[in-house]
Amino acid sequence: MSSSNVEPTTAAEQPERSEQPAEREQPAKPAPGPRSTDDAILDAAADLLVHLGVRRTQLAEIARRAGVSRPTVYRRWPDVRAVIGALLTREILATLEGTALDVQDRETFVERVVEVSVRLRDHPVLGALLRSDDSDLLLEYVVERLGASQRGLLEALRTGIERGQAHGSIRAGEPLELAAMVLLIAQSTVQSHRMVAALLPEAAWRRELARALNGYLAP
Repeated sequence: MSSSNVEPTTAAEQPERSEQPAEREQPAKPAPGPRSTDDAILDAAADLLVHLGVRRTQLAEIARRAGVSRPTVYRRWPDVRAVIGALLTREILATLEGTALDVQDRETFVERVVEVSVRLRDHPVLGALLRSDDSDLLLEYVVERLGASQRGLLEALRTGIERGQAHGSIRAGEPLELAAMVLLIAQSTVQSHRMVAALLPEAAWRRELARALNGYLAP
């Protein structure tokens, strides 16, 4: 039985080990999934509205650009107007993302409302509709019709007004009624922007809209 002349290494003589844990391999982020058929159709409608206008946006062309058949579109929406309504709902509600209105104080709430108004004013799809010579379509979706998009805006406004009332910086009143009037003030200001652009440059437009909203909501 052979023996080794090398003495065993003591614990103190063991090589130092790094106290830093080994880096763990981060899991790969999942790749974004493909667009849904609904989104593909609405994206195609948006492209047509922006580049060709409302009157030249036809259901057959929407289907072609979306890469689907016309029956596929018809199974979801009965006509072009219904497609446009769904598109507006998607785009307007998406505009609210990243601009929470459920803040405590009135001035911050008003700042957020003005910011959302600017985004809607400058949105290419809504702009195409506002520039349209199809007055019936404009009346239906912007003036006369309280659709899902406007209801979503009303709910967000109501929540912010309730928080402002609890904070004491927004006057008493039925929150939904106040929200409806805030929506009317902001919506009419957005609709009339082009008409008064020469009189109200950008900074003044924002300032005066904020002043109108603050004056209406102040205790």
